[in-house]
Amino acid sequence: MKVLVMYVDEFGYKPAQKNLDSAEEISEGAVFKDSILAFIQVEESDEEKDVKSREKKLVNHLKWTARKNNCKSVILHSFAHLSESKASVEFTKKLFDLAEIRLHNTGFETAQTPFGYFLDLEIKAPGFSLARIWASL
Repeated sequence: MKVLVMYVDEFGYKPAQKNLDSAEEISEGAVFKDSILAFIQVEESDEEKDVKSREKKLVNHLKWTARKNNCKSVILHSFAHLSESKASVEFTKKLFDLAEIRLHNTGFETAQTPFGYFLDLEIKAPGFSLARIWASL
């Protein structure tokens, strides 16, 4: 799994193009402030491991990043451009849902960008140490 995490002052999205037939219909966007934005690519090799172990590893990394940025809001964004390897849609979505639940259960405000869409993005991110962190988990 590859993860690019950014602390954002503000992040907004609008659905631009549906790219997964099974995705639910979404027409509304959203805006978030003072959040951790996680661009996540789940890889094929992740499917060889238990989804719960991958979810725990991801959540621990996101919680660490949030603490370093004094932040209690996390946005999960599927971003299949960090690696050539891709996990199945089903495994990826399950991992995202489990991670969101675990984060929420530990006191974080959580959200996911619409799964199965290309999105128009607006990102306002400050430039300081630990505002952007890349990891291979």
